[in-house]
Amino acid sequence: MKKKKRVIPGFSLSFGIVTAILGLGVVIPLCSLAVFSLKLSPSEFIETVTNPRVLASYRVSILTALTASLINALMGLVIAWVLVRYSFPGKRLMDGIIELPFALPTAVAGISLTHLTVPEGWIGSLFAKDKIQIAYTRIGITAALVFIGIPFVVRSIQPVLEKLEPEYEEAAAMLGASRAQAFFQVILPEIFPALTAGFTMAFARCIGEYGSVVFIAGNTPYETEITPLIIMAKLQEFDYESATAIALVMLLFSFTILFVNAIVQNRAGKR
Repeated sequence: MKKKKRVIPGFSLSFGIVTAILGLGVVIPLCSLAVFSLKLSPSEFIETVTNPRVLASYRVSILTALTASLINALMGLVIAWVLVRYSFPGKRLMDGIIELPFALPTAVAGISLTHLTVPEGWIGSLFAKDKIQIAYTRIGITAALVFIGIPFVVRSIQPVLEKLEPEYEEAAAMLGASRAQAFFQVILPEIFPALTAGFTMAFARCIGEYGSVVFIAGNTPYETEITPLIIMAKLQEFDYESATAIALVMLLFSFTILFVNAIVQNRAGKR
């Protein structure tokens, strides 16, 4: 049997390069968290990561990240649908703007959103009339995380919609299905794995977001203080062991989210 030629020859060399890159860029930095955390005794580790203020920060980070990711899942689906299924002036510009949160420094985004949502800002002043405050509340944190996470959902769904031909919807309509039935029974099952992937990636990113949130959060302990801010405060106090212990908990949580996503993607691929 004739051996197939590969575009990139040399599995051993290629695999070695990949292993080196992953080891130096991902595995070793993550392992360092565990190494620094081991400097704490088990009782000290548990006391650090279960401190009431730290637990409150977990709650703020997770709830706001989950809320923002759910909003992004819905908004991202609509945006991807419009970009794929419709033609209109400025479509390419809108498509490029989607990736702006990737390129824009998160601190710039945080400052801009804060100025917009304070009671004197353009957006904040509209809600201030009804005594609704956005900046320095969990609403503001969620808004910042929506800004950060939306590209993950759109870019996950968009390629799948582009491959999904409109003929499927037309066939469903010819068989008597309503628009809602065509969407939930024909379209949604096809894009669900991509939607799940976008949601989980946005969720994992939002949990650890710092730059765009720290300005708009207000950082009130037990109310709007996020976990990354506590980690930064520990580092500024040169308490590296406590900082890495808390960071390790967040890492395990993010890893769990991505692991669940991998299981969902694997089962969807088998189907």
